[in-house]
Amino acid sequence: MLEQRIQQHFIDSADLKYQSAQGLEAPISAAVQAMLACITGGGKMLACGSGVSAAQAQMFAALCVCGFERDRPELAALALSSDAGYLGHAASSPSVHYVARQVRALGQAGDVLLLLTVTGNEASLLEAVDAAHERDMMVVALTGHTGGSLAARMREMDVLICVPHERAARVREAHTLVLHCLCDGIDTQLLGEQED
Repeated sequence: MLEQRIQQHFIDSADLKYQSAQGLEAPISAAVQAMLACITGGGKMLACGSGVSAAQAQMFAALCVCGFERDRPELAALALSSDAGYLGHAASSPSVHYVARQVRALGQAGDVLLLLTVTGNEASLLEAVDAAHERDMMVVALTGHTGGSLAARMREMDVLICVPHERAARVREAHTLVLHCLCDGIDTQLLGEQED
C-alpha cells in the first residue's frame, strides 16, 4: 500500500510536469529574458516566498551566486526575509510586511523581484509586488492554480508562471523545475550551450 502511494507521487509529479511543459515554456522564456536584461544591465534579483516557498527563494539566490551546473561569475541575487532579525521583528509586529520593506530598501529600477507562492494570496507578497512596482522593478511570479490575488496585481511587463495544479506539493515540485529552467536559461544565454 505504501509503495503504491509512493509510486503514485512520482507518477503525479511527472504527469504535471509533462502536461504543463508546453504551456509554461513561453512565460519561463520571458522570465529568463527579463532576468538576463536585469543582470546585463547591472541590476540584481531579489527573491522571496511564503512558507516553504521561502526556502525555494533561497535556493534560487544560491544557484545564481554559486553557479548552477557549471562554473561562471557570480550573479547578483539575494533571498529576502532570510535574516533572523527581520523575522524576530515581524513576530512582534505582525502587521509589518517585512518583505515589502526589504524590497523598498534594496530594490531599484531595473531589478527583478522573483516571488514564489502556491496560492498567490499572501498579504505580505502582495505588498511586496506593490513595493517592486513603486521602485520600477519587474516582477516574475511563480504561483499555483490560477495565481490568486497576485495574478490581478501583475502588470503587462511582469511575468506570471502559473503551475496548473491545486495541490501544494505538486506546485512546489514544479516550481523547483522552473527555477532550474531559469538558471539554465540564464547560463545558456550568458555562456552559450554547454557541451555534455
